[in-house]
Amino acid sequence: MTMTKEVFQKEFCDKLTTTFGKNVEEATDKEAFQAISLMLKDELHRKWQRTQQAYQDQDHKQVYYFSMEFLLGRLIETNLLNVGWLNICREALTDFGFHSEEVFCEEHDAGLGNGGLGRLAACFLDSLASLKLPGHGVGIRYKYGLFQQKMVNGYQVELPDYWLKDDYMWETKREEEAVEIRFGGTVHTIQRDQKLCFEHRDYERVLAIPYDVPIVGYQNDVVNTLQLWSAESMSNHFHFQSPNGHDYYHYLDYKRSVEQISEFLYPDDSYYEGKLLRLKQQYFLVSAGLQSILQKHKKSNLSIQQIPDYISLQINDTHPSLIVPELMRLLLDEEGLGWDEAWSITTSTVAYTNHTTLNEALETWPQEMFQTLLPRIYMIIEEINERFCRMLWHDFPELRDSIHQMAIISYGTIHMAHLSMVGSYSINGVAKLHTNILKKRVMKPFYTVFPERFNNKTNGITHRRWLLNANPELANLLSTTIGKGWIKEPKELIQLLKFAHDSSFQEAISNVKLRNKQAFASFIYKQYGIVIDEQSIFDVHIKRLHGYKRQLLNIFHILHLYHLCRENPHLQMTPRTFIFGAKAAPGYHFAKNVIKLITSAAEKINNDPVAKDKIKIIFLENYNVSLAERIIPAADVSEQISTASKEASGTGNMKLMMNGALTLGTRDGANVEIAEMVGPDNLFTFGLTSEEVFEYQRNGQYRARDVYNSDQRLRTVLDQLVTQFFSNDDVEFKDIYYSLLMKNDEFFVLKDFDSYVEAQQLVDQTYRHQQTWLKKSITNIAHSGKFSSDRTISQYANEIWGIHPVEI
Repeated sequence: MTMTKEVFQKEFCDKLTTTFGKNVEEATDKEAFQAISLMLKDELHRKWQRTQQAYQDQDHKQVYYFSMEFLLGRLIETNLLNVGWLNICREALTDFGFHSEEVFCEEHDAGLGNGGLGRLAACFLDSLASLKLPGHGVGIRYKYGLFQQKMVNGYQVELPDYWLKDDYMWETKREEEAVEIRFGGTVHTIQRDQKLCFEHRDYERVLAIPYDVPIVGYQNDVVNTLQLWSAESMSNHFHFQSPNGHDYYHYLDYKRSVEQISEFLYPDDSYYEGKLLRLKQQYFLVSAGLQSILQKHKKSNLSIQQIPDYISLQINDTHPSLIVPELMRLLLDEEGLGWDEAWSITTSTVAYTNHTTLNEALETWPQEMFQTLLPRIYMIIEEINERFCRMLWHDFPELRDSIHQMAIISYGTIHMAHLSMVGSYSINGVAKLHTNILKKRVMKPFYTVFPERFNNKTNGITHRRWLLNANPELANLLSTTIGKGWIKEPKELIQLLKFAHDSSFQEAISNVKLRNKQAFASFIYKQYGIVIDEQSIFDVHIKRLHGYKRQLLNIFHILHLYHLCRENPHLQMTPRTFIFGAKAAPGYHFAKNVIKLITSAAEKINNDPVAKDKIKIIFLENYNVSLAERIIPAADVSEQISTASKEASGTGNMKLMMNGALTLGTRDGANVEIAEMVGPDNLFTFGLTSEEVFEYQRNGQYRARDVYNSDQRLRTVLDQLVTQFFSNDDVEFKDIYYSLLMKNDEFFVLKDFDSYVEAQQLVDQTYRHQQTWLKKSITNIAHSGKFSSDRTISQYANEIWGIHPVEI
């Protein structure tokens, strides 16, 4: 039956009656949301079953994307959009007296991710399904998200993000597909049928139960799967009637220990127990996922030797690197293969995406901890390492002096990035600059050994969520102007270039932006009681808070502007609203201190009668996907100011340009490719290049104190960090002060300050000429189709995975 508004309304009323025993007049927003979700699930489950059957019947190769994060946001609008019901649903709800936005907001953002890594994974799943590609996600069903951020007296306070307090409407528990995970114990070598075998004894058992979430393709009947694993205890693992009477209490300890595995995203690893829990999580993820995948493979009557022909396993960053030894364990110990055959299968099946150039993010584990928790996996890694080092010695004599730096195990440490590169058939970076840095610097010795494995896949975003769904008024304007072809072929947005100088189109774009800014200003007033100028420049800096992302540089510039306003109350400047959204890791003291600096500056400036009409600072509490969907359509300026060479790619830059914001950024990550696409006149670039950063790091000639001494603007800002400028506490920001001057400004904040100020002045001057600004904005939208995740996933599918679209 074709879905119409009348059919939708009838089914909606029926669902309210059968589920809640209520008519439409009595139903709450939450019950309306649940009724719509149940209607969708009925539709999706039919398509889901047909999709899986088609993959099985037609023997299609499938990819499994392993990631510790999947930052999905709300799925209600996405699922309605993708089945073609979104407008019908909105009209039906309006007729019944509901506000659709309030109904949709009853869905909590899923607590399955934190930042760009997780949002990228979510965009990739959307593109896989929308391109009819057989690809699925594998993750952990965290009971709590990273944390709920509350601001108390300007400080970040972390509260549990219990996003599962209400039923998650999209998941289906598959208890019958549970698998067992083993930790600890001992491994014994035995002879069996003249073959060396390994027997694991006295281990702790954990039950892994999958919860499947449908991933819906855009109006194409394809429904792929995100499989999320939850850790549960096994009651039959203990004897409760032991003579000593202690086993019941031991069981409670065991139960609590097991539940922790899937309780929190990224436990604090600054202490031993937290680090151990992270390692447990990562093995839990890969072992559960791989066991399930291999079981399905064998049920299809396919041989183990055919795994590379039918399965590709993608490691999203180093967190799932244990796929390599775990697949080897399953092939060796469970399937009885020899080492060479198992290694050939593994290195033809596993592919690795690197997301960082930061050493701190290239995970390592203490050898002793690893060996105790995962004794069999350690044995396998030890053998992989021995064979790899031996190969280097014989085949690459020029690298003999580097073997200790390339080894998977060295000096008591296990290097997961090295394991990923040795055990994969593909190693990709996520932006051209990033991939070149990997090949020429960070991973240069591995590129020497495996040049054929390295390739680039510049990140992308799903335009369906970040334009079609998040900014429907702009999407409608684009469709009216160039047709709807861009929805399925985002590269067709390039047709907008014909209208970049069209004054009537510029006016239409300007009106859409103004209405989005008005809606966001209304939201801010409702949430925070702060009035912001809708005509001001909305300058947006939304991303994880980290030293290299340089929110500190941004706030230093704001403080500089504030001082100019105080010195000259008649200063001519376009009013500016600075919008921050960020969470700092709970144990990252410096980042939390930067948040406090931003909120302290906001408190001072927003209440200053001289400056408040020219500068406003908004720090958004508990930044998440749903907040991003409000901010991005309203943004004028996109702050992408990471230290050059540190940001692998970035995807916020793509979302913002797609919605008409102009990039203010360094020549880092995908900023470089954005500049290549739109041209240097259509964004604002500043700061050191990556090569200049590397050269300063090499020669050690950068002196932060010299910059401080020579720049009165910086001296004023920094000195106020250690006086009572912000409060009666003159030591509150001393750690920031000392990190810059005593620890020599690791991320070149002071070095780039002058160039950043100049770029900000150019932003101000350009914005005053609205025709020029709008031409640049339209040019950015026109080129943003290049950064759709559909393009990225097509490249992965064709060049790495070898998968093809399937007609359902």
